Amino acid sequence: MSSISSQPCLSPTATRAEPFTERAADGFALGGFAWRHADTGRTRAVVIINAATSVRCRHYSRFADYLFDHGLDVITYDYRGIGESRPATLRGLNASWTDWGALDFEAMLQRAARDYPGQPIDVVAHSFGGCAVGLAASGQLIRRVVTVGAQFAYWRDYAPDTRWKMFGKWHLIMPLLTSLYGYFPGKRLGWLEDTPAGVVRDWSTPTARYEKRPSGRKLAALPFSRVKAQILAVSLTDDPFGTVAAIERLLAYFSASARTHLRLAPEDIDESEVGHFAFFRSQYQEKLWPIALNWLQKGELMAGTPGKIGIVAVHGDNSSLTSL
Repeated sequence: MSSISSQPCLSPTATRAEPFTERAADGFALGGFAWRHADTGRTRAVVIINAATSVRCRHYSRFADYLFDHGLDVITYDYRGIGESRPATLRGLNASWTDWGALDFEAMLQRAARDYPGQPIDVVAHSFGGCAVGLAASGQLIRRVVTVGAQFAYWRDYAPDTRWKMFGKWHLIMPLLTSLYGYFPGKRLGWLEDTPAGVVRDWSTPTARYEKRPSGRKLAALPFSRVKAQILAVSLTDDPFGTVAAIERLLAYFSASARTHLRLAPEDIDESEVGHFAFFRSQYQEKLWPIALNWLQKGELMAGTPGKIGIVAVHGDNSSLTSL
């Protein structure tokens, strides 16, 4: 499995980005970066990038530069407890996956609506970031979404050949270390950034339904149906997290959205591997990034896009994914 720890921690100070601090509804200070064109225009979209679990927003800086160079405004940010939004200590930090979506991503939607008035709001979401899209109360503001490997880590959805190894790593070792330290010390292990205990509880709970996760159970109702955006879900055949079952499990929650699932194999783009993290590496600027860009700009796939496509049509509460 690919590891985020092998990726460079890119500094947005070397780009056109400006740092910002935004407070969530509960007052928590969230740090991020904004790429904004000097000339405003109602036709220009602002794109919010939702990171994967415990991956710093700086990991997406080159991709944000790419979107900016193609005429889009971009916002990246860190969830509470991570990177630019990390407090002095993670011990005692009450932060969960639901907080990351309902409070932190919601704060970015509110920032986009306030600071980019009249501009379409789009989202690019990696891994859990796709789930966060459906947890914000203002999901109706979103026009288009591109997700990459988006799911919420149900262990039976993991790729069969690595399932038990992944279960041991993420559902046994991670919660055990979290109980000892009061947070998950992922950075010293080279796995992920250090992670709040509440997020670990959500991740490691072995249930197929998000509303059965610890923080999901606290919600009176899930707000996924508020999202009416055009969704493109990109998955890779060599991503042990992003199997077809995992992608479809999350897509099923977005019942009010038209959903397209693009399933890519590394050989479709003349590569030997891509995995869970590599989509956002600059080496894929020519092969993968235009897929996301075209969807954000036009809401459609380009002619000749590699891979196999499944379409989820919206028919009230009844929808089905065609075979890939």
